[in-house]
Amino acid sequence: MKKLALLGSTGSIGTQALDVVRCIQKEGEHAVKVEALAAHSNIRLLEEQIREFKPQAVAVFDLEAASKLRAAVRDLDVKVYSGMEGLCALTELESVDTVLNSVVGMVGLKPTLTALEAKKQMALANKETLVAGGSLVMKTAKENGIEILPVDSEHSAIFQCLQGMYKKCDLNKIILTASGGPFFGKKAEKLQHIRPADALKHPNWDMGAKVTIDSSTLMNKGLEFIEAKWLFDMEPDDIDVVVHRESIVHSLIEYKDHSIIAQLGVPDMCIPIQYALTYPRRFPSPVKQLNLADWQKLTFYAPDEETFTCFGACKRAIRRGGTLPAAVNGANEAAVALFLKEKIGWQDIGELVCHVADTFETAPVTSVEDVLEADRKARAYVLERCGESAR
Repeated sequence: MKKLALLGSTGSIGTQALDVVRCIQKEGEHAVKVEALAAHSNIRLLEEQIREFKPQAVAVFDLEAASKLRAAVRDLDVKVYSGMEGLCALTELESVDTVLNSVVGMVGLKPTLTALEAKKQMALANKETLVAGGSLVMKTAKENGIEILPVDSEHSAIFQCLQGMYKKCDLNKIILTASGGPFFGKKAEKLQHIRPADALKHPNWDMGAKVTIDSSTLMNKGLEFIEAKWLFDMEPDDIDVVVHRESIVHSLIEYKDHSIIAQLGVPDMCIPIQYALTYPRRFPSPVKQLNLADWQKLTFYAPDEETFTCFGACKRAIRRGGTLPAAVNGANEAAVALFLKEKIGWQDIGELVCHVADTFETAPVTSVEDVLEADRKARAYVLERCGESAR
């Protein structure tokens, strides 16, 4: 049995992870027990989860919300932590052996490092952890003998394909697939008046607002490109991306003999979540079976880097390395937040991210503080720039 601390339990990945746990238990298996839950501020849903799964401890990032939750669950035997210290405390609980980190944003970095240092198995759905602090995270994982299990559908697909690999030297490249988002095929002149409601209409996946906006700009794929470099120890030139509108092929690998292995399935996050939680075993899943005859054809296109400039910015950032990916990620988070408030335009996100990628200095990452400082400077730049021109 894996004893789980689920960070981000009220978000998209978190709620689906709990669906997976329910399904496994319904099948009569007891592969996963929920020992700890964490949320940002949605204490209504978190309280429901506490009463159902009866964790030993929970954490709420928002201090005021944490205080309200303590009052709401005072009839239960559950410890309520708060803030960043609370998130990290959950990952160090003796009763926990597996941490699924599905929080959104840079807030996920410290809990990831804390969990690895505590020698907990890490199932990772927090992109920013590897984008901003990839070298630190992988170094910490190696020092503590921990294998990071990816939860993103694309990286899980790569991970699953690699299970049959004999030696790393047999691998030629990895190929990430992208849905293309809601604006696939459109050129820049058609995207000048995009509103948040337009960008939040993803064709295939049900995700949180920030991730869905990132998908619309292809920033999401840029972040995954950087993640893949760290997760699979690949050079940027050995990572390809293709736009695959149907989201049936979740990613592929190519061997030295040019054989290509792919992982396919209907677009449903339950499979990658469940595989990370039950690895190396597989259990029955509620996910619909894939019938290829229903689809008849699968299409693949090169990404349009001229229109979707965030993707290229991420590639340039990881090639320059150091603290620059953290800066690019921070700039994007700040810009997306402003766009969702309708203070900047959709195309402004790409302009801000590209400016940081192309003009900010980079330095070696030697500590968490290096990452956080690069993130801080990039966010400050975005806020200052948009404070002068926000509309």
